[in-house]
Amino acid sequence: MNILFATSNPHKIEEVEAILAPLGFHVQSLSDLDTIPPEPVEDADTFEGNARLKAKAYAAATGIRCLADDSGLEVDALEGKPGVHSARFAGSQGDRATRDAANNAKLLDLIKDVPESGRSARFVCAMCLSDPCGTIIAETRGTFDGVITSDPSGDNGFGYDPLLYLPDRQCTSAELAPDEKNARSHRGEAVRLMASKIAAT
Repeated sequence: MNILFATSNPHKIEEVEAILAPLGFHVQSLSDLDTIPPEPVEDADTFEGNARLKAKAYAAATGIRCLADDSGLEVDALEGKPGVHSARFAGSQGDRATRDAANNAKLLDLIKDVPESGRSARFVCAMCLSDPCGTIIAETRGTFDGVITSDPSGDNGFGYDPLLYLPDRQCTSAELAPDEKNARSHRGEAVRLMASKIAAT
């Protein structure tokens, strides 16, 4: 089955392809299209709402069944922020690495006085699969829990991965090997749930 994954983020594509390809799905990204449709405005106040907006918009524009996600970090001490604003939390411009660094610096500054016991957080990923006529085929949600560390560490992953410490593994998300991260991450959980829902349709 061909599925368009509505992202140009190579890290997200790698994670999703690693899970769906062995199950028989051919995953295309926006970068594979001859013409990339205009990006829809993500103005929903939930991850689910933004995933739905993107899936329906890109499916309608391309005529291809489309999978979209919205994901981010929820920090309990910040009342769930950065949440849906995770990717642009610091308002920084520039390439992805520059924006990630600015976002991480802002988060660490905001929680610098919060003790470790109050630094619980989780990555959230909401996924939506839409057909070109706008019918929502399936929606899923995955989470990946940990605590925010004061000492970023690790080169794997992207975004806030170097900050999410996993007590049971004694390392950050960015220090996990790709296979292990896919096995337990928020996106991995959402994709596996999506695959099982697609198979049942």
